[in-house]
Amino acid sequence: MARYTGPKSKIARRFGEPILGPSKALARKNYGPGQHGKGKRGKVSEYALQLKEKQKVKYTYGILEKQFENLFHKAAVKEGIKGENLLKLCEARLDNTVYRLGIAPTRRAARQLTIHKHIMVDGEIVNIPSYSLKAGQLISVREKSKSLEVVTNSLTGKAVKRFNWLEWDAASMTGKFISYPERSDIPENFNEQAIVELYSK
Repeated sequence: MARYTGPKSKIARRFGEPILGPSKALARKNYGPGQHGKGKRGKVSEYALQLKEKQKVKYTYGILEKQFENLFHKAAVKEGIKGENLLKLCEARLDNTVYRLGIAPTRRAARQLTIHKHIMVDGEIVNIPSYSLKAGQLISVREKSKSLEVVTNSLTGKAVKRFNWLEWDAASMTGKFISYPERSDIPENFNEQAIVELYSK
């Protein structure tokens, strides 16, 4: 199986964080999944910690192993800090940006909207979730898709958080990818340096 489609709560409990969205199970069972989840955990190796950080980023953004390797190599040749470059490239993915704009309630839902051709980039339908946005590009909801329940419910949610590297025009349901975010603006709890060290071995 290429992409994880199993229980979100299991992944949340493995990492101790709701990385696939809010998890009631994590609040009730704040220990690892499985029959030995409550048991005393042995000393974790440096490699295991580095691998865990990589897996956390992969699960969060819904990226496959080969895609992740390609992103890391792109990040490595860009100017700047490798780990931060990696997260910036993850944030520039179309499905993630659809989620950040509030068009979809989760990254999974954003991926589905994109695949089903409900999302446009610069006026053209793009159905590739991993499409990498460039500064200045416009992301909008296809005209006949603006009344979709998942879209309207997400946009009228209790608190749609806005991010300073994105602009959003509610009237036209159009957003703008202004620039790559700074690391300090990305709210997720990642140790990207551990990933760099993992790939440097």
